[in-house]
Amino acid sequence: MTVMQTTQGMTAGQDICSSPPPRHPRPDGQDRYTISEVVAFTGLTAHTLRWYERIGLMPHVDRSHTGQRRYTNRDLDWLVFVTKLRLTGMPVADMVRYAELVRQGESTYDERRELLESTRRDVLSRIDELRDTLAVLDLKIGFYATEGTTR
Repeated sequence: MTVMQTTQGMTAGQDICSSPPPRHPRPDGQDRYTISEVVAFTGLTAHTLRWYERIGLMPHVDRSHTGQRRYTNRDLDWLVFVTKLRLTGMPVADMVRYAELVRQGESTYDERRELLESTRRDVLSRIDELRDTLAVLDLKIGFYATEGTTR
């Protein structure tokens, strides 16, 4: 199943990355998470969250009256997406550029799509390389399995 197949029921202009995931720890309106709660929910470190804020991946994090970071469900959704981008191998500079484009609004859809399409091509290339590597490993494993039984 492709991304296009999974998004066919969406309305025009709807961004699947802005849609909330099925479950959040708290409902909207009661979603003020501390950095330690976000660490527990996402598996990211507090250092990483602070770094994301410094480099512009999350410059919009709200603060309490005492200056403590307060994250929302929308922030959690964004972190899930950013984590997926990291897994693709997208360079951090491109991730920051993507975040800037999101903040600029709908006029940047084409540029965002191009950035994601480029990353998708890179991922597909890496998948091909990994399949080739897996085939070599399977060949060697098969060799050792047969050699081990004939001795």
